[in-house]
Formats: sequence, C-alpha cells, structure tokens
Amino acid sequence: MIKIVSFIVNPLQENTFLLYDETLECVVVDAGFHYMDEIEEISSVIAENRLKPVKLINTHCHFDHIMGIEFMRAAYNIPFLIHEGDLFWVEEAVSQADFFGFSMDPVSAPDGFISGEEMVRFGNSALKVIHVPGHSPGHVVFYAEQEKFIIAGDVLFRGSIDRTDLPGGDYNTLIGGIRDKLFALPDDTVVYCGHGPETTIGFEKMNNPFLNQDVL
Repeated sequence: MIKIVSFIVNPLQENTFLLYDETLECVVVDAGFHYMDEIEEISSVIAENRLKPVKLINTHCHFDHIMGIEFMRAAYNIPFLIHEGDLFWVEEAVSQADFFGFSMDPVSAPDGFISGEEMVRFGNSALKVIHVPGHSPGHVVFYAEQEKFIIAGDVLFRGSIDRTDLPGGDYNTLIGGIRDKLFALPDDTVVYCGHGPETTIGFEKMNNPFLNQDVL
C-alpha cells in the first residue's frame, strides 16, 4: 500500500510528493525544493522513516517542479526520469526561472525517459504513466489504481486547470486529455495537484468550470 507525504515548496508553492510502501523504497515526484529548510525537511522524513529513494520522477519539467532535482540526485544517487517531450524545459529551466523573476542552478539532462501507458515501479508498487499534454508537451500523470489516486501535476487543479500559453501548451489538447483520459477514471479517484489542495475526479466532473459539460 502506497503512503504519501506532501511538501509545499519554493516561491511558487509547488506540491512535491514522496511515495513509499511497506518495502520502504520510495520515489519523489516533482522535486521542487528550493530553500535549505525544504531540503532538510524531506531529508529528515527519509531518514526518520528509513526510506530508500530509488527514483526521481516528474509530471513535467517547468522550473518550479525541478528546482530540487540536482540535490536529490546527488544526495541519493538516483535517476531522474521524465517524458521526452519535456526535455526542452529541463534545458531551459534557468532561463524560464529568470523570466519569472527567480533564480536556480542548472539541471543536468535526465537519466532516462518514461512514456504513456508504461509502469513506474518501486518496492511492491507501480504507478501507471498517463500522457496528458497541453500544459506542457511531455506532461504525464501518475495513477495508482489500487490506492485510487493520481499525481496530476499541473494538468488539473481543484476547480481549475493550469495555463496553456507557455511554449508547447495548447488549451484544446489539455481539455481533451482530461476528458478522455482522466475523466475515464473512477469518480472517487483522489487528485493530488501540482499546486493547491487535492480534489477528486468526481468533484471536477461536476464542478470544474473548464470541464463541466453544463457550463460549456
């Protein structure tokens, strides 16, 4: 059974997630750590629970979701995995951060790529990779079918969606992906968002103004 620890980090209040199971192997999703106290917090959680980090995986690679990658990769000697469609954003992270008024160190190339419909495995657990572009070209969602949750990144927020005007974004693609791929999941699936509080698929079907059929 997967357990989830969440961290609200960096100046953009990004949600980073630590997932682990009974084997104590863990993965870190969207390591956006920026400040030293944020790094110390996740390091303490890992040490106190005797966890073994095995992978860094990202829903997408906008700068606020990868600020902590190099620390985690060096500290735990683990691979950084992304969808190839977001390689551009890794390469442009420093420039993107600067454009929005923030500073960060460069992030080296990922150690490997993940694609839609494959499984990311750790311990006794597996996350299904669902490719949902539109916010960024390589955006994926991680689905834990048994535990009934998704790590949605910036695809879907409670009552909203994220911007589609950055390079590689497209509004119609994002809306179509949410409806076709995420709304096909059970209504009680919990959605852990890249920013803000969690929600559920059923709540968003009924209440999200960007996706509610009655509103559109």
